[in-house]
Amino acid sequence: MRVLIVDDSRSSLAMISTIIKASTTADVEAVLHPREALDLCDQTQFDLVLVDHIMPDMDGVQFTSALRHHADYRSVPIIMVTSDVDPHTRIDAIQAGATDFVNKPFDPTELQARVANLLALRSAQVELANRASWLHQEVERATTHLLEREEEIIWRLARAIEYRDGDTGEHVSRVARIAQLVAAGVGLDPQRCRMIYLAAPLHDIGKIGIADAILGKPGKLTPEEFSVMRQHVTIGARILENGSSELIRTAELIAQSHHERWDGTGYPDRLSGTDIPIEARIVAIADVFDALCSERPYKPAWPIEKAASEIRACSGSHFDPDCVAAFMASWPEIEKIMGQPSLAAD
Repeated sequence: MRVLIVDDSRSSLAMISTIIKASTTADVEAVLHPREALDLCDQTQFDLVLVDHIMPDMDGVQFTSALRHHADYRSVPIIMVTSDVDPHTRIDAIQAGATDFVNKPFDPTELQARVANLLALRSAQVELANRASWLHQEVERATTHLLEREEEIIWRLARAIEYRDGDTGEHVSRVARIAQLVAAGVGLDPQRCRMIYLAAPLHDIGKIGIADAILGKPGKLTPEEFSVMRQHVTIGARILENGSSELIRTAELIAQSHHERWDGTGYPDRLSGTDIPIEARIVAIADVFDALCSERPYKPAWPIEKAASEIRACSGSHFDPDCVAAFMASWPEIEKIMGQPSLAAD
């Protein structure tokens, strides 16, 4: 423990230092000038401060008030040493942040007792703070571990769904990365962008409930088959409903609404405009773009420039115009994701 004594009298400094050193193992620092003491507190953490009341340039009340403005000294005990018995002086000192008082002339035994009590209090305070910090770190470590496990499960499940749909799983990875770029482009905070990135891979989880004959059909679906295929959004939302984590709740919104259209002609609920969750509006662009660029049993892959032109053409009808603008603003990064040489986007 470290003790700081501030007094403009050399004899008082020597006496107080001797008394404290005789009864504790604390390191004692004695300073004549209060401003010098404040500078020292900027560099050193003391556990107890004793300050004289009457000093030139800055009195004990002013010193205490200034010291309490230091973040590291808001809870450090401060003893005011004073010969002034005026109650107003004590009130001023308490309001400034003084913890205790010692009257001049002081009794050495009383001073030792007060110092010992406040050092014991400070020691318990530091121990509790250290314990709280350790517990906080442990909680953060455990939370991080749980999140990592949750993320791993989501990615593995998403890849399994893609394999069943005839893809290697790269589609969900690209959709997630593009969606994160668009989310940042429309001004969502980093945590929400990250959440969309992690939830996007589950956008087609409902395809688990669709027959293989429809999923893998090489030609165009009949109206009846397309009606069945549309059910994957409802199935996906049911799989994810009532989630206890923000990640699963975000994934539910995306699964339910990523086939809605800005003009209200989408499915399953024919939502329009901002009634469609922003998460779903963002993933809709990433999903359609990558699907256009990917080979499917019923179509060849489009060049990315042609797919980007289609996204622009559907701004205000299929897609949220703000999301389209964010998509195009991120075009250089999207080209890298798609593994193509960088080309200027119009």
